[in-house]
Amino acid sequence: MFTIRQRGYIVLKFPKTILRSIYTSFIRKEIGTKCAYQHHSPIKIGHRGAAGYSPENTFASFHKALLLGVDYLELDVQMTKDSELVVIHDATVNRTTNGKGKVRDFTLKEIQTLDAGSWFDPKFCGEKVPSFCEVLDEFAGKVGILLEIKNPNLYPGIEEKIADELIKRDLTHHEGPQVIVQSFDQQCLKRFHQLIPSIQIGVLLKKITGKGISTKELLSFSSYVSFVNPKITMVNQRLISKIHQHGFKTFIWTVRRRNEVNLLKHLRVEGIISDYPDFLKD
Repeated sequence: MFTIRQRGYIVLKFPKTILRSIYTSFIRKEIGTKCAYQHHSPIKIGHRGAAGYSPENTFASFHKALLLGVDYLELDVQMTKDSELVVIHDATVNRTTNGKGKVRDFTLKEIQTLDAGSWFDPKFCGEKVPSFCEVLDEFAGKVGILLEIKNPNLYPGIEEKIADELIKRDLTHHEGPQVIVQSFDQQCLKRFHQLIPSIQIGVLLKKITGKGISTKELLSFSSYVSFVNPKITMVNQRLISKIHQHGFKTFIWTVRRRNEVNLLKHLRVEGIISDYPDFLKD
């Protein structure tokens, strides 16, 4: 290296061999980083099936997700007036059917007379609200099931009902496609973990303070939680690193843009939940 002065500035001049070495080192590092995240393949999870292409939480949506190559189906479970488990996201049927009223005010027979497809597109006319048992019988064993227990405060005993159906079908083991249970309600998750300790538990996060999730909160999950699953808008390197440092895995929800996928691969998250499962293909 040598220096020359030009108009009052000191200009550093490097031999070409040194510059070439620096450039080569930089390129190798960049390529290595890019390859690392491109070769990282998170678990592909279809949000309510393939909710970007089909009416959510219906057989049409679940079958579409399978065609798009998902590893897991994400779905929501609530309970009817006659204590039957149904797969629907909202506490009412208003948004996703042609009916009106609260899920808990319908019997299974009544809720299944509703049209759960036409709101999305007329070609899905006749899709119904499936029972949880129907979904398990059709898909469990073919693909993983990521089930969210919705509004457990509205449905006393829902944890026991879900556990009974999983035990009845021998879905509590770790062989083959698995079942994972998640919820925003931590007390609900603790109750479920006591019922079936072998099934992995995920706690959903929607909001955190500006300081992020605290170490105290993460430690409080350690006795029963395997996954800490934040909303995509919360995600940054610091949050994901902290989750991993405390020994948890993470599924991120809900991805609706292709450019978010590469970001999440770079952060090496374990799974991505998307309305568009084809975005997640390697």
